[in-house]
Amino acid sequence: MRGVIIIRIHAEVALYPLKTSNASQVINHSINTLQNHRITYNVGAMDTHIQGSDDEVWNSLRSLFDDAKQAGEVSMVVTITNAAD
Repeated sequence: MRGVIIIRIHAEVALYPLKTSNASQVINHSINTLQNHRITYNVGAMDTHIQGSDDEVWNSLRSLFDDAKQAGEVSMVVTITNAAD
């Protein structure tokens, strides 16, 4: 019997709230949603790096965008790879 293979991916994501004077607040609030996912993430000055299973990374990106768009227009730039570290 074969074991289950878990595909891990890495995403680099940057959020850009548009037409707002409180962009930092929108970004920080959205980043807090990542705590609800089984991923590892590292917040940098310009972007956030997310690692985890395929499903969890995609779900965390959706949560991040869904939360940010509640504050208004937003642009989100994402780079995704399945390459090993």
